[in-house]
Amino acid sequence: MELQKGKEEGGLALGEVVIQEEESLSLLLGTQGEDLCTQEEGGEFVGMEHQDDVLGAGPPKKVLSDDHLAVEIPETAHQISQDSWFQVGFVLTTGINSAYVLGYSGTVMLPLGWLGGVLGLILATAISLYANALVAKLHEFGGKRHIRYRDLARAIYGQKAYSLTWGLQYVNLFMINVGFIILAGQALKAVYVLYSDDHVMKLPYFIALAGLGCGLFAISIPHLSALRIWLGFSTLFSLIYIVIAFALALKDGIEAPPRDYSIAGTKSSRFFTTVGAVANLVFAFNTGMLPEIQATVRQPVVSNMMKALYFQFTVGVLPMYAVTFIGYWAYGSDTQTYLLNSVSGPAWVKTLANISAFLQTVIALHIFASPMYEYLDTKFNIKGSALAFRNLSFRIGVRGGYLGITTFIAALLPFLGDFMSLTGAFSTFPLTFILANHMYLVAMKNKLTSIQKSWHWLNVCFFGLLAVLAAISALRLIAVDSKTYHIFADL
Repeated sequence: MELQKGKEEGGLALGEVVIQEEESLSLLLGTQGEDLCTQEEGGEFVGMEHQDDVLGAGPPKKVLSDDHLAVEIPETAHQISQDSWFQVGFVLTTGINSAYVLGYSGTVMLPLGWLGGVLGLILATAISLYANALVAKLHEFGGKRHIRYRDLARAIYGQKAYSLTWGLQYVNLFMINVGFIILAGQALKAVYVLYSDDHVMKLPYFIALAGLGCGLFAISIPHLSALRIWLGFSTLFSLIYIVIAFALALKDGIEAPPRDYSIAGTKSSRFFTTVGAVANLVFAFNTGMLPEIQATVRQPVVSNMMKALYFQFTVGVLPMYAVTFIGYWAYGSDTQTYLLNSVSGPAWVKTLANISAFLQTVIALHIFASPMYEYLDTKFNIKGSALAFRNLSFRIGVRGGYLGITTFIAALLPFLGDFMSLTGAFSTFPLTFILANHMYLVAMKNKLTSIQKSWHWLNVCFFGLLAVLAAISALRLIAVDSKTYHIFADL
């Protein structure tokens, strides 16, 4: 009665006060573009921490874009918009400073030499930042978040591009993961040979053990955002093997006589190895899954992703530069494709470095396998508790099977440098450079000047030519190595 009387006399009832306060909060959030909420089409705001529970139920959910416009969120079984730009920056840095960095002295510097290797790494850094920025800026194209590379391609080109992009991306990530398991196997074998010279255990056996370790980790971690604390461990492991490799190579370089830095081979073979090294350069800096990583970053997604990219391509590249240059300086033309096989030092120190490389590789592989996991989890509606019987058994069967096939290919053809070149040629060039420039050209065609359009077309043609040459080079290298060695080789 008191409330009703107050209302009739021009006052505000308690219910109306609450409604007005809610409207003020909604206005404040809409004006400032905070990342604290999502918005349903009916106007109700839902906390971001509960977003993964409501996806797929009812109408599509929306968030506020960098321009304060409502942007639709696609359905997914994995969490999105959960991570800070700093955590995403660490995900990207984990990829760039994975155990692959232990191979760049032999696969990049050795074929290119000092001048070509140093200039190539600097140019590849700048060009890769530019290409990734183009993709990041298209994340909310057309009023919808594109949390998968193939979704972005479909929004710009149509359904056929969706299938083509998904195929390229799958090949890219599959070959990267093959390389990771080869690296993990090499790290385990390097530990074995420190303490035994009986050669009973061959590289394929260690690759099988590495595949088993990767499978157990994949089953235990349901999605990319769940890595969290593991990213800290990954950084620690990276620092361990990079610092040890750097220190031992520095010691060896100081104590060694003058090295030979000449580039070996005939003119024709040097041409192909140079092109292969260029493919390795672009492979070193690019994931081929930027939209999937950007999907995890909080609003505003474009500006936060740009911060993560700047972190990756400034602070994040320094460890890679250091270990790549010092390895080539210390061993010259004798540099091996796995740097820890070149260094000399106490057995326990080398053991620590190799075990760290193995463990970091297990974590890094999970990042690059996550788009496949997300696709399958969403397709088969794997949601809820990670320990639910259906969800756990699904991960065991599907992820275990995927990594089983990956491990078999790694053991069959354990040629790490060749796989890096092949990955760069068949998928990194098309996904990161050709497609990125052309998508940006098509999406922004009405906003670009004629000079800008010509620039993007020049990039498309130039990187298209490089992709063709790199593919020929990589296939030639694999054919040569297949004649030199045999399948399931013990390298």
